[in-house]
Amino acid sequence: MKISLKRIDDGFNMEASDETGHKVLMDSSVENGGNNNGVRPMQMLIMGLGGCSAIDVVMILKKQRQEITDFHIEIEASREAGKEPSLWEKAHMVFHLSGNVDVDKAARAVELSMNKYCSVAETLRKSGTELTWETKVNAPVAG
Repeated sequence: MKISLKRIDDGFNMEASDETGHKVLMDSSVENGGNNNGVRPMQMLIMGLGGCSAIDVVMILKKQRQEITDFHIEIEASREAGKEPSLWEKAHMVFHLSGNVDVDKAARAVELSMNKYCSVAETLRKSGTELTWETKVNAPVAG
């Protein structure tokens, strides 16, 4: 894998791209001297957790012929206070699935992803992050 990072303004706004040309903007907050023009690098790590697990869960459920009509994940995460570097301390994920999906199969798919397949989850776990999750199938979503 090869990643390229390029500064695109006189602050902290960076454009990262992979070898196939996919691009992501990163920046710092205004309070830290940035322009808030992109995702913070530490936020991107938590986004990667969601993306990694989402791919696993969908792949597992498709193999089981489950019909997913809607899927999203909400993640709440907190970092260590008063430390430098400030690592992720906790992350709680809520997996929301809709469709003709068996509740037990969905819960098992999430468990397999989080405990066996998702490399981002394992990376975070090895750095000391407490990972928790819950699975909701065809449940109303609080708006």
